[in-house]
Amino acid sequence: MKRLNIIMILLLWLATFTAGAQKKYSCYGIGFYNQENLFDTCHDEGKRDYDFLPTGSYRWNGLKYTHKLHNMARALADMGTDKLPGVGCAVIGLSEVENHKVLDDLTAQKPLKARGYKYVHIEGPDRRGIDCALLYNPALFKVYNTKLVPYVQELKKDSAFLTRGFLTVSGELAGEHVAFIVCHWPSRAATSFYRESGGRQVKVVKDSLLRDDPKVKIFVMGDMNDDPTNKSMTEALGCKADIDMVGEGDMYNPWYNILAKEGKGTLFYGGSWNLFDQIVMTPNLLNKKGKKDFSTLKYFNHHIFMRDYLIQSEGKYKGAPKRTHAGGVWLDGYSDHLPVVVYLAKEQK
Repeated sequence: MKRLNIIMILLLWLATFTAGAQKKYSCYGIGFYNQENLFDTCHDEGKRDYDFLPTGSYRWNGLKYTHKLHNMARALADMGTDKLPGVGCAVIGLSEVENHKVLDDLTAQKPLKARGYKYVHIEGPDRRGIDCALLYNPALFKVYNTKLVPYVQELKKDSAFLTRGFLTVSGELAGEHVAFIVCHWPSRAATSFYRESGGRQVKVVKDSLLRDDPKVKIFVMGDMNDDPTNKSMTEALGCKADIDMVGEGDMYNPWYNILAKEGKGTLFYGGSWNLFDQIVMTPNLLNKKGKKDFSTLKYFNHHIFMRDYLIQSEGKYKGAPKRTHAGGVWLDGYSDHLPVVVYLAKEQK
């Protein structure tokens, strides 16, 4: 029955995108995936990566690292293939990657290398040594500019504490100017203020990009360490849950109702789902009031990416994302987060 439902959904989707005077459309996948501690086995000077050394608490060795790379590459290559078989995502934001070396090793994995994935990464100040990055298929996305905008502590007492900045990458997708802001906001060990501060700062970055080019189409993506319903998203960043309510300075958050109405999420904690992993977008990517104008690049769908292999199938953590480690045991898994994907379409001329 489940297989039949999937086939029916795909047939309806194909009908939608081939109807109407035999119009043809190009489709693009945009994803985000928290890599959950993608560390190599060597110490980086000045970073607190000691847990992920052969002598560290995780006994992180070559075998575990090799398996981790293989597992993450499998999931990353599968992202977007629900609607784009054999192609996958054009762009995927990443969090919790240690350095250039792990990204070199990751993109050298067979399923990613086969598509020619490249990456953007700028070493950041995070004390643990984890950064954000952007994977991209150069056949689909062309990079123009990259920068790492620092997270600025708004409280003087925190001025010495360094955390992850906002990786900002602009380029060309489907012949249009597109920008991505990849985030990993402060954890819930800190109060909501710090994530709200992150939302305010990202809004400034987004608005500055729009001032430079009012036509640029912007995606903010990342592990926000907050749900779509929290103030950092709804107020600080200005995200709306309803397309028709998105104003000029707002952003659209398609994940709000996935959590609030469907109870689905990307990480499982304390017996319930959270949806920290989000991709939100500017109004110029939307068709409002039921319009179906895809003459320019527009959003048309989204989902939490799911495969059986990403879920723990037995034991204490059954039903939760299958992690690399849990309870002091190596599970040979993937991440404590699930990936998310949004789909864009544009009419072929």
